[in-house]
Amino acid sequence: MLLAIDIGNSHTVVGVFDGERLAAEWRVTTHDLRTSDEVAVSIRSLLRDGGFDLGRIDRVGIASVVPPLTGSYERMARTVFRLEPVLIHGSLDIGFRILYHDPTAVGADRLCNAIAGFRKYGGPLVIVDFGTATTYDVVGANGDYWGGVIAPGVETSAADLHRRAAKLPRVDLTLPPDVIGRDTVGSMQSGILYGAIDATEGMIRRLTTAIMAEAGTPPTVIATGGFSAFLQQHSSLIAHHEPSLVLDGIRLICDRISQR
Repeated sequence: MLLAIDIGNSHTVVGVFDGERLAAEWRVTTHDLRTSDEVAVSIRSLLRDGGFDLGRIDRVGIASVVPPLTGSYERMARTVFRLEPVLIHGSLDIGFRILYHDPTAVGADRLCNAIAGFRKYGGPLVIVDFGTATTYDVVGANGDYWGGVIAPGVETSAADLHRRAAKLPRVDLTLPPDVIGRDTVGSMQSGILYGAIDATEGMIRRLTTAIMAEAGTPPTVIATGGFSAFLQQHSSLIAHHEPSLVLDGIRLICDRISQR
């Protein structure tokens, strides 16, 4: 079994693969000051509560965008499982070219999304990951990673609006009954959520135009991340919703490395 760990800025997603099947998945809040001992307690608890024998874990893959936590999870893998984890980064041979000027600057989660999306749908692709940041990643027809776009996430924008405007409250991120807000909360919900939908569709259209100019083929658009189900529900431009795309990418990269 493979233990796949996706360490994001807001949440850490832990998955267990039995072969190619995702047997279990957990989402926990990311705390960037956790020690390796605290991480070990959490991982042991998740696996045991899920009915998994720790001795069956024979590989650990980590995709992290939180440097203070990366080492804690690496040390946990060595302590709990006596395994050297696969740490995913742009210097690995992951099976496709990274056309970023500095490949090591691409987030591990974005690389995992790219390889998993291409394996499932081919290319070209636009993969939209709705997390703390909203990222748009472009994969070519041959699987090469072209680059992408980074924008503020939906929840990040909402929290920043509340924090920086003294009279604006924190609001639940649900669509109001009318696009024209009749009170402050409704006005904020309309602006945040309809604004996010329109921004997403506008960026997808811009990227599609750029991809068509270079590749001559329109991309398939995939959504993943915490807010992806909402955006796919409200945008006809998003063709597929893949909530576990990063975990799938971790598995594919670990499989590639173990087969060498």
